[in-house]
Amino acid sequence: MHAMALRALRVRDPEHKCECANRLLEAWRAGDLQLRDDDPPAERIEIPGRPARPALVRPQELPRRGLHTERGRQALLHAIAHIEFNAINLALDAVYRFRGLPAEFVSDWLQVAAEEARHFRLLSRRLEESGCDYGSFAAHNGLWEMAVKTDADAMQRMALVPRVLEARGLDVTPGMIRRLDAAGDTASVAVLEVIQREEVGHVAIGSHWFRFLARQRGLDPEATFLDLLARYMPGRVRPPFALEARLAAGFSRREMEALAGQAGE
Repeated sequence: MHAMALRALRVRDPEHKCECANRLLEAWRAGDLQLRDDDPPAERIEIPGRPARPALVRPQELPRRGLHTERGRQALLHAIAHIEFNAINLALDAVYRFRGLPAEFVSDWLQVAAEEARHFRLLSRRLEESGCDYGSFAAHNGLWEMAVKTDADAMQRMALVPRVLEARGLDVTPGMIRRLDAAGDTASVAVLEVIQREEVGHVAIGSHWFRFLARQRGLDPEATFLDLLARYMPGRVRPPFALEARLAAGFSRREMEALAGQAGE
């Protein structure tokens, strides 16, 4: 199982990676793959499988574009597609890297990988319809940089990637949908509405396994989450917060009150 996840993680072609994610999930559910205690330990993956394009730059170097132009809407969809492509790699890496967990951990993250692959395909198709493709714009590497920083601790990964970086999408996507709708781009709105619904489930999976790992170590999940935020991402979680979506994704009201408090709300 771990070797197959690593092989999929290293695939560079986006379409092939999407197909690998789907096949892994099917094979796992069919019982064709097993977890082996004698698999080699996980290695650090500084650079996962990804295509030569898009060029990766610092976030500050990415231009800001309005959605009143087609180029601006293309740039937004491209940025989201890049997030979804990284999310495939993140899910595959969780399966490959974190050992000694229940089989449900593998089931959950293979499901996430397959769903992220579907999101990427929806966005890629929408980009093609609008006259460009994945790789047409520059992007940044923030998601994978955090994956590397948390590759030694599953609890930190679950806290800081699904519950911080990916949860941010729950907050900002409704605003994107409203702006795209105002621009008359109903096709892109339909894609983002699908992604928003399913991303709630992905963040919920991260919340579930974060709490599982915290309690396994005898830690209070809420206090531990806030401590990790303060240590590793001070000031990085800012409003607006999509309260209902975050509650559905496994955040507690105490956590949300603390997040709002540290943001000065």
